[in-house]
Amino acid sequence: MHGLLTTWLFLLAAFLGQTWGYSYLMVSHTASKSHHAVGFALAKGLAAAGHEVTLISPFPQKKPVKNLIDVDTPNIITAMGVHKARILENAKKSVIWRYPIIHAMGLDLTSALFKAPAVQELLAQNRTFDGVICEVFMNDAHYGFAEHFGAPLITFSSLGATGGTSDLVGTPSPASYVPHSLLRFSDRMNFWERAQNLGFQVYEFIYQNLVNLPRHEVLYKKYFPNNKQDFYEMRRNTALVLLNNHVSLSNPRPYSPNMIEVGGMHVNRKAPKPLPKKIREFIEGAEHGVIYFSLGSNLNSKDLPKQKRKAIVETLRSLKYRVLWKYEEETFEDKPENVFVSKWFPQDDILAHEKVIAFITHGGLLSTMESIYHGKPVVGIPFFGDQFMNMARAEQSGYGITVKYAQLTASLFRSAIDRVTSDPSYRERAKVMSNQFRDQKETPLERAVYWVEHVTRQKGAKYLRSACQDLNFIQYFNLDVLATFFSVLSLVLISAFLTLRFVVNKVRSSLSRPKSLKKKTN
Repeated sequence: MHGLLTTWLFLLAAFLGQTWGYSYLMVSHTASKSHHAVGFALAKGLAAAGHEVTLISPFPQKKPVKNLIDVDTPNIITAMGVHKARILENAKKSVIWRYPIIHAMGLDLTSALFKAPAVQELLAQNRTFDGVICEVFMNDAHYGFAEHFGAPLITFSSLGATGGTSDLVGTPSPASYVPHSLLRFSDRMNFWERAQNLGFQVYEFIYQNLVNLPRHEVLYKKYFPNNKQDFYEMRRNTALVLLNNHVSLSNPRPYSPNMIEVGGMHVNRKAPKPLPKKIREFIEGAEHGVIYFSLGSNLNSKDLPKQKRKAIVETLRSLKYRVLWKYEEETFEDKPENVFVSKWFPQDDILAHEKVIAFITHGGLLSTMESIYHGKPVVGIPFFGDQFMNMARAEQSGYGITVKYAQLTASLFRSAIDRVTSDPSYRERAKVMSNQFRDQKETPLERAVYWVEHVTRQKGAKYLRSACQDLNFIQYFNLDVLATFFSVLSLVLISAFLTLRFVVNKVRSSLSRPKSLKKKTN
């Protein structure tokens, strides 16, 4: 009897596992570790919830996670390496010229993923998934994986809301108070800033529809020849967009109901992990505190021009603080004694340490998010993408200072560090923002897992889809209605004018007749 009961319990557990556990395909296509961190956090969260996740990425797991299957795409690292090498060169260009360059990189990464042998093998399999989760980063052709595998399309953005994410679900982005992610404006813009913001949105709309999206449509047709939806219809049928953002870190703005903020999924909300011995001793031995310095995963400090690197080294040497510097060589000739260099640091755990008083950063969203979570003020040196806007927000919010790379000198850099470390208002403001960011009813990862499961259970949750996704440009902006209205109004005004002129002429004519008759009588 006991054995029979055990067997039934085992079969029931197996049945419930099959009933409750979904199978997901996740596409994380960039060779940027910061982008990968967001997707991998979600993948681990889904796997921990009992779901199977097949993850396409160039970063296979070092320590395998249960229910998480790698599809390795190492060729993407090579493809992105070409573009990473040009970061400093492109940083000198205006945003108008950087925009096509960024999207050229996106197209290269999109194509490289399709060409990866492991992806080709996956595409050839006769199988389905319960959901396809795709990162949004200039890779629109990848969204075709969803229909190919018979699943709803779920997307996530490691950069928060952009034009590319808003279009997928019909989220409005009024240029009057929603600044473009590549510009340095706040949500309270003056006339000239609103004009620039509108102008850039128009530029983006034209470039996307005439240049970029048609290129991705070609890839979509090539690699998904059996998909029934056309490219543009496929984009508009996105079921869910997850944003790596939180309103306390950005600006209040409208969202469609299927666009959800889950910013900070990658942040460790548990007790910090023990630091490696050398790093821990270096931090704890600091009399005046420690500054953490990292330019992120896409830009190497060792590749900075000699003049800029010299200015940085001179500045760090003159500080009373100890500095942890993410530097891609074990040491260098003029390394200051108060500086500890390493190719890698456990950034989140370091920022959690009470002796770390500030963060010198490139202004990436993940880095600024971690600095705010741990209440650390920042000095930012932005180079590309949304880094300029992130640092503009840091300055506007009062927890950071921007040092423009082109203007970086030892004196300017030192001045920024002194202000952030000596003026208590920066640290106090960072603490206030940390409190706001932490004050959520559930963790961002729990929220993300819930919404992914919800959309899966509801077979794409079509009821969340906005009707605006079925309108064309003319209908969406009511241009046909406005044209009709002004046409009718013009006809009414013209008719009124002609009628009035006719009446005036008649009156004038009738008034002039008696005079003529009087003259004839005389």
